[in-house]
Parts: sequence; C-alpha cells; structure tokens
Amino acid sequence: MALTFAWRDVKVRYKQSLIGIGWAIIQPVATMVVFTIIFGKFANFPAQGQQYPVFVYSGLLPWLFFATALSQISTSVVSQRNLVQKVYFPRLILPISGLLVPAVDFLFSSVVLAGLMMYWDVPLHSTVVFAPFFLLLIACTAIGVGAFFATINVRYRDVPYAIPFIVQIWLYLSPVIYGSNALPDLWQRLISFNPLVLGITGFRWALLGTPEPSNLEWACGLPIAVLFLVVGFWFYRRWEFRFADTL
Repeated sequence: MALTFAWRDVKVRYKQSLIGIGWAIIQPVATMVVFTIIFGKFANFPAQGQQYPVFVYSGLLPWLFFATALSQISTSVVSQRNLVQKVYFPRLILPISGLLVPAVDFLFSSVVLAGLMMYWDVPLHSTVVFAPFFLLLIACTAIGVGAFFATINVRYRDVPYAIPFIVQIWLYLSPVIYGSNALPDLWQRLISFNPLVLGITGFRWALLGTPEPSNLEWACGLPIAVLFLVVGFWFYRRWEFRFADTL
C-alpha cells in the first residue's frame, strides 16, 4: 500500500509537466552551477581536494533527498485527507511513502554525479559500499522530523509555510557548500548535533574519499538521528487516531 501511495505521488509530481522527470536533474545541476560560481569561484571555498562542482554536487544529492522527503512527509496526512477520513489503514504508511519521490529524484540526478566524476577523473573508492548507510541515516532523520510536522499540520496549517524556511536555514547548517572540517572548532562542535552533517560528510567520503566524519560527528549525529526518528514516530502514533476527526 505504501508503494501505491508513493507511486501516485511520483505521477502527480510530474503530471502535465513539459520535461517531467527532467526536473530531478535540472534542479540540482542549476543549484550546483550557482553554488560553484558564488562559493567556488568568488568566495573560493575549499573543496577537500576535489573539483568544486564535484564536491558541491556530491553534497547536494543527499541534501535534496532530505529536503524533498521532509516536504513530502510533512504534508502527507493532509494531502490524503479524503482517504484518511473514509478508509482505515496503518497511518504510518503515509510518512514512509513520502520517501519514494525523493528516492526516484535521487536516482536520476545521480547520473550527473557519475558524469562529473568521469569528466574530472575522480575514482570511485571501495568505501562506496557505505554510502547507503548514510542515505539511510538521512532518510531516518527526514521521516522523524517529517512525521512530527505531519502531525502538527493536521491541526495547524502553518507547516507548509514553515518548512521552506526551516529547509533554507538547515541548508546552511549542513556541509553542502563547505566541508565541516573547514569550520572553526567551536562551530564544528555545534553543527555536529545536526545529523545531516554526519550524513552528508559520510556520503561524500564514501564516494569521493574526502575526509571521513569525525568521532564527534558520529557521537552526536547518529544518536540525534535515532532520537528524531523515535520521537517523530512516537508523536505521530500518539495522535494518529484523531487525524480523521481533526481533518
């Protein structure tokens, strides 16, 4: 049933779109170009020994996966209000199904990263086998936070306005345009509590062989991701029986 919901979301997302799934490629590529010009050329941000386009695109892929998943999941209950009010089914299906659209986008946009790595002759490291773990950590964070906001959104419809703001702030607190090890020690310690730091740094390390996540990032990021998941699911399950009446 989760796949049914998710596949319908994929079709709705690109229905009557001129280039369809091509948007999954255009968005990260356009963002990569802008970031490369502003932060790679003008600001001259360090790229951990990589070409800046490869560096920033390898951070954008997991980031956009998270941002899209968070947006999809946070509105998953309200967008299915007719079904929630009329039919009983396990409500946890809704936030879980919100991962398929960003997963499909991720697969298509990954082709560009492969092309960039080939163009700049970046070898694929054996550590690539660990990349799915870091994507799973990012997915758990998105589900946990998204389920929390999906529950709030049933009662208060401010969530669709708040999520873009939260995503924008979260972007600059995550090592997409910079490497976390380039920050002063104090800031490294502070942002280590952001599980996206562990997820993005680890994903980039797994693919490109850049510096691996620090012990501090592991010690802070992994428990916080698990905490987000547990608290988000607990909050969602605690209020799900009221969804039909409140909607």
